Amino acid sequence: MLLRALGFIDLPPHVGAGGFDHAAVHEQTGHVYVAHTANDALDVLDVEAKRYIGSIQGLKAVAGALVAATDLVFTSNRGENTVGIIRIGQTGPAEKVPVGIRPNGLAHDGARHRLLAAHVGDPAVPGSCTVSIVDIASRIRLADLPVAGRTRWTVYDPVIDVFHVNIADPPQIVAVRAGDPLRIERVASMPEAGPHGLDIDVQRRRLFCACDAGVLLEVDADTGKVVAREPIAGVPDVVFFNSGLQRLYVAVGDPGVIEVFDTSPLRRHETVATEAGAHTLSYDARRHVVCAFLPRSHRAAVYRDHQ
Repeated sequence: MLLRALGFIDLPPHVGAGGFDHAAVHEQTGHVYVAHTANDALDVLDVEAKRYIGSIQGLKAVAGALVAATDLVFTSNRGENTVGIIRIGQTGPAEKVPVGIRPNGLAHDGARHRLLAAHVGDPAVPGSCTVSIVDIASRIRLADLPVAGRTRWTVYDPVIDVFHVNIADPPQIVAVRAGDPLRIERVASMPEAGPHGLDIDVQRRRLFCACDAGVLLEVDADTGKVVAREPIAGVPDVVFFNSGLQRLYVAVGDPGVIEVFDTSPLRRHETVATEAGAHTLSYDARRHVVCAFLPRSHRAAVYRDHQ
């Protein structure tokens, strides 16, 4: 087994409907920030001490979390059409910036200190599937750009200076030029339904796109061409790429597993059982620690990857 179980961290029980969603790690401290959608909160846990630290409240239907190198945490607050900005160590309320309808995926352009928020949209509102750019220093939304359909996750690519954005339907990966003006650089059609989880191997120029059709795609980041594919256990959500070990972790909520893939070449290495409904992960590159968030037992399962 590559993923060695280290134990569990108890988290607050759900107050409302829903469970956990995207999570991110502040590697200097080892603290994990996970969107607790059911509680309108961002839960914070210390993996080294294996303990729950506390929660940042007031983030309605929070769907995503992203940690930037500037010691900020960003959240996508789907229930109030805002993104939150929180300083590492902060316990009080987040600063908020209005964005589009039902924000979901987040990516950070560190050179310009800008945040892209990708929106799920509302089927009753034509043209509401968009992406927005927020200037972090001024806390101002700078631009909005329509896309062809409901967005999923997004990543920033510093080599070609674009945001790659997954579109569920029609199945696409859209490359959004990060500079001024914001514009669509390329639309790459995907051969499988429902592009969902997304991460990037910047050095090898590969995107890893987990699709609702139960297929993992390896995509050339410069051309959008699919170069490899592998089946996965079901409908995926969050994926994380481990550049140090050249591995990819894919969370599948039904049946509740983490699928671990080697990426050079792409092949499944192992499948680790978690819990039914556990569709989200965090990954700590400094410690090679993976956490799976378990919605039924309100816990984080902690694993360490090793050679």
